[in-house]
Amino acid sequence: MPNIVLFSGSSHHDLSQKVADRLGLELGKVITKKFSNQETCVEIGESVRGEDVYIVQSGCGEINDNLMELLIMINACKIASSSRVTAVIPCFPYARQDKKDKGFFDIAVDNLYAEPAVLQWIRENIPEWKNCIIVSPDAGGAKRVTSIADRLNVEFALIHKERKKANEVDRMVLVGDVKDRVAIPGGTTWPTLAGTICHAADKLIDAGAIKVYAILTHGIFSGPAISRINNAPFEAVVVTNTIPQEEKMKVIDISMILAEAIRRTHNGESVSYLFSHVPL
Repeated sequence: MPNIVLFSGSSHHDLSQKVADRLGLELGKVITKKFSNQETCVEIGESVRGEDVYIVQSGCGEINDNLMELLIMINACKIASSSRVTAVIPCFPYARQDKKDKGFFDIAVDNLYAEPAVLQWIRENIPEWKNCIIVSPDAGGAKRVTSIADRLNVEFALIHKERKKANEVDRMVLVGDVKDRVAIPGGTTWPTLAGTICHAADKLIDAGAIKVYAILTHGIFSGPAISRINNAPFEAVVVTNTIPQEEKMKVIDISMILAEAIRRTHNGESVSYLFSHVPL
């Protein structure tokens, strides 16, 4: 692909390589290191003059360091006279922070969705998907879950959570009938200790669900999360690879979506096709 250079930040080299392979590109040469005072240093190892540059950097791991690294890489490419620089951020950092503290972009932004890849995974990997019910883990995810349910032509349910404090659920109330159904709770992310997702699985089984699959866009697990998931009544827990995952985790690859978004952006084409289709 002419006049395009793809760089990978430090956060998720494996995903960046998958994107490069799908585009038929070699990843650009970049060296990142830290000075003795822990400031980040980035050296772009090839000419980007007049090139259309894309930098893949996800919001995971050492988030603050990776965010600063991304900004330094963008600045380095601009100083080196690239024609355009686009940040490809599979998992956008700080997106869960209080909305009132956010500003607004004054540049073009395309929000990509994992939903088409999730729908494809459900149809290909859950034999009983026509007898499934999609479950929103909270009221905030109801619109997203309704969209998935509508496209599968199945029903949806909602779990209402009452919290004592952040990340600690006091009580769950299931709204909807999951009896004798395959329940699929889905969400953007289930972070930290995975207590909520495991309580949700127990609630769904107690309500008569025959199987429970959990599908998450950003699987952020810490502490005893993996152990809790392994001991919970899940048929499977599936995450996308927007952030690195353990090898044994079931993963939905979204590299084809990112690669096609890059190709379409580079060629000046609309990316709205990706809102409802998975590119081959």
